[in-house]
Amino acid sequence: MTKLLLAAAMTTLMAAPAFAAEPAEPAVIAALKACRAITADAERLACYDKATQSVTKAQESGEVIIIDKQAARAARRQAFGLELPTLSILEKGVDKAETEKLQSVVKSARIDGEQRLVVTLEDGAVWRQIDDTPVGKPPKAGDTIEVRKASMGSYMMKIGSQPAIRVRRS
Repeated sequence: MTKLLLAAAMTTLMAAPAFAAEPAEPAVIAALKACRAITADAERLACYDKATQSVTKAQESGEVIIIDKQAARAARRQAFGLELPTLSILEKGVDKAETEKLQSVVKSARIDGEQRLVVTLEDGAVWRQIDDTPVGKPPKAGDTIEVRKASMGSYMMKIGSQPAIRVRRS
């Protein structure tokens, strides 16, 4: 199967505690998997037919959401830097390095009233400098930056060969 199935009942996703590593598997997915254990061909086929109808109905109603790996990667990238612990399902089967840093292209950059850098990326994400490290040369539209996770939930932005600055997503 070329798609990575990431399914979660919306109510489970919204109600999941912040410390939950992974939401429980939806019943319609468990029923589909259970069909594999049936040895008689006709019974197994009937089970799969019934289970796929249930999965289709659940997906159409929004009770279960199924996305492929590429869509999950795009969602992780868009949410990078935001504190969204209930989206941990998007990290299932992912190389940890992929969730530790982001490389992106600058859409615009400016210095705010507190003399700190504010960078807007092409995807609309806005990152604000939170330390007092001087920025020698602010990035221009089209420049590439790198944001990586740092200690204690903070993030560091690297602009070219300049020293990294501490930033937060806003």
